[in-house]
Amino acid sequence: MTKSRLVMGPILFHWDENRKKDFYARIADETDIDTVHVGEVVCAKRMPFFDKHLPDIIERLQNAGKEVVLSSLALVMNEREIAQLREIAEMPDLVIEANDISSIGLLSGRPHVVGPYINTYNESTLDYLIANGAHRVSLPWELPMSSIIALCNARKSAEIEVQIFGRVPLAISARCYSARAHGLHKDGCRYVCGEALDGMDVETLDHTPFLAVNGLQTLSSHYLELSTAVDDLKDAGITAFRISPHTLDMVRVANLYRRLIDGETSSDEVRQSLLEMQNDLAFADGFLHSLPGADLRETLGSRAE
Repeated sequence: MTKSRLVMGPILFHWDENRKKDFYARIADETDIDTVHVGEVVCAKRMPFFDKHLPDIIERLQNAGKEVVLSSLALVMNEREIAQLREIAEMPDLVIEANDISSIGLLSGRPHVVGPYINTYNESTLDYLIANGAHRVSLPWELPMSSIIALCNARKSAEIEVQIFGRVPLAISARCYSARAHGLHKDGCRYVCGEALDGMDVETLDHTPFLAVNGLQTLSSHYLELSTAVDDLKDAGITAFRISPHTLDMVRVANLYRRLIDGETSSDEVRQSLLEMQNDLAFADGFLHSLPGADLRETLGSRAE
């Protein structure tokens, strides 16, 4: 049986250089992750802070036996960003993840990965993406199991991936919510998004956790946690499982999910260990079960039919 792929998604947040370098060094040296994504997905303004370190980071990850994927922007808005995308698309010997539909044409005919920001909702879209050179497609977060099964049945030779841990991106905008929350304009944002390392929490008027804001991006307040569904996803045909970086000990998180997808631990042990790392985590798995996304259908010691 082919070993399931464990994927570390791109860092979505504006962490400082030292935090990012330490993160990738530990992922390289201390985890059994198969694929690691690098690059900026949310805001092009962040790129100059870390792009200079990417060659060394990529080399270290590759020397550790990891496949490295360079993720591209989820929203391309101006000529400068189009030029950056063209430059990325021309990079030799590096797998690119397309997250904006405009990048699909640039990558046509070249093996690449399609990210979850592209709406792969049906078999025709999946066929089109594979025909253009996609060898792995990461499905959008909001798909229910019935849609995942249908897409896996239509996948032909491509791998199908789903995210199983981390806050879920819900929207991305040309406006910077983090800047506006601090009374600033996007052009003079002062990079205040970097003050919230897992996103800025947003509450309703009655102080109920609602969303999280990460610059241009709106995320779920809850953390997607699909450990209870991993076996069902594998049975459906999912071959790659993505976890999204947060300020938790991601080495421990990665090793927990590695053991889970390899059948060496249980979903109860994974969830309990996650709670021990940060006991105020709120989990959700509603989208997978055709429920509101913030719902949690399955809890420790209980399995709904």
